[in-house]
Amino acid sequence: MRATQSLPFKGFWGRSLDELSRLTNIVAKSENIKGATGPREIHNFQTPESVADCKLLSDADVGGSSTAHLDWVPPANHIPTPDGDRKPYTPIPGSYARFHGTISLELPTDRREISRTGYAGFRTLDRPPTIFGRGMWDIDPYAYLAMRVKTDARSYFVNVRTESLVPLDLHQHRLFVKKPGQWETVLIKWNDFVRTNHGKVIEPQTGMLRQKVLSIGFSTTDRKPGPYELCVERLWATNDFDEAGVVETDVAETQLKNKQGEKVKVTWGPL
Repeated sequence: MRATQSLPFKGFWGRSLDELSRLTNIVAKSENIKGATGPREIHNFQTPESVADCKLLSDADVGGSSTAHLDWVPPANHIPTPDGDRKPYTPIPGSYARFHGTISLELPTDRREISRTGYAGFRTLDRPPTIFGRGMWDIDPYAYLAMRVKTDARSYFVNVRTESLVPLDLHQHRLFVKKPGQWETVLIKWNDFVRTNHGKVIEPQTGMLRQKVLSIGFSTTDRKPGPYELCVERLWATNDFDEAGVVETDVAETQLKNKQGEKVKVTWGPL
């Protein structure tokens, strides 16, 4: 197991070449006319560097006592390669990230303005620029956000941040799984995310700016003291409904709140 380290993204020219290859592929396959023909990877945790491309968040940032860690976990049969012999960002299939820690509701004693603690999360870092400009994901050609995850019995949000006039706005959706403790592939419709600010639904709702996605992450939601654990293998955008082992449908309550503090009920019909 390897803890989060401060390592940089792939270099500027490496990122630029990757983006050029992706754009060339789109033109070659006429995807700009016919639509996407295959999935688009957003983030995977198949390299030790992948966890350093994420940012941890918790109430410890405001004096709280919750803890948050993001560890890279290699497959059981992995044989470490000496650092000098290994090329950075070389994929190691079967590896994943383990987001874990402890939730505490204890309030900081030296900051009376803080009245709420008990949360933790992580997100991908903003993508650094390439020769083509600011790094963002354009997921507009895709219907679903797909993820390979393993959760405990706790509740989590999936959080999507896009370019916005209000930096603290998020698009959120509850992460629902059928079998806690087991790996599952989950699909969520991009159109089913709800725009929020500080956990409260923003009215009127506006559609997600899907051409300019900045980051994707997860956060705890239940505020129950004690340990938590969420494992993530990869995130990708797709149009293939059959990739999922479980799809969010007919969900009665999201735990999101409106401006009056009332819980908002949202139902997702059949996809």
